[in-house]
Amino acid sequence: MEKKGVRASARVAEERSSRDNSPMATLPNSEELWTVREYLSTTWSPDREFVDGRIEKRNLGEKEHSIIQRYLTFLFVLKRIEWAVEVFPELRTQIAARNFRVPDVLVVRAGEPFDRYLTHPPLIAVEILSPEDRLTSMQEKAAQYRAFGIENVWIVDPEHRVAYRYTGSALEEELSGELTVKGTPIRVVLSEMFAELDRV
Repeated sequence: MEKKGVRASARVAEERSSRDNSPMATLPNSEELWTVREYLSTTWSPDREFVDGRIEKRNLGEKEHSIIQRYLTFLFVLKRIEWAVEVFPELRTQIAARNFRVPDVLVVRAGEPFDRYLTHPPLIAVEILSPEDRLTSMQEKAAQYRAFGIENVWIVDPEHRVAYRYTGSALEEELSGELTVKGTPIRVVLSEMFAELDRV
């Protein structure tokens, strides 16, 4: 049996070795720093993230990305009472004073109040890889989520049909066949989720 996390570590190492020097995707005036107020008062479609005063584009989801996002959103809506949760796709989340991320799927415990955007750690943050995404950058983002206090950070790769969870030091491929949250009945069966890719 392949050791847990080996494939993820190997892929991260491979991406680091081949990483080019291309600049991070930002707005045209990338040298201009934005304030939090400016970011919150501006809208984009799709939404963008705010990192240390800079506006960052998020890679657009293609068909497979959209199918997985739809499946997870629908699953958590369907189970919201049984699992005592609420689900929000692409909700702005303030993970630091000058950092706002927009997870593909975000799950909070039922009854947790917030206003326009989230300022406290949710129960689960899910990022779904697009073809342009690098696992290395997702690992960095996962580390930011954990530093913010999110215990359950899931990365889903539709192309390779694998899922990872962040352990606090690295991404580890989930080999049990399901994503769960300790102390809750939450259970996402990976085979059922990836089967959706064959139905559309």
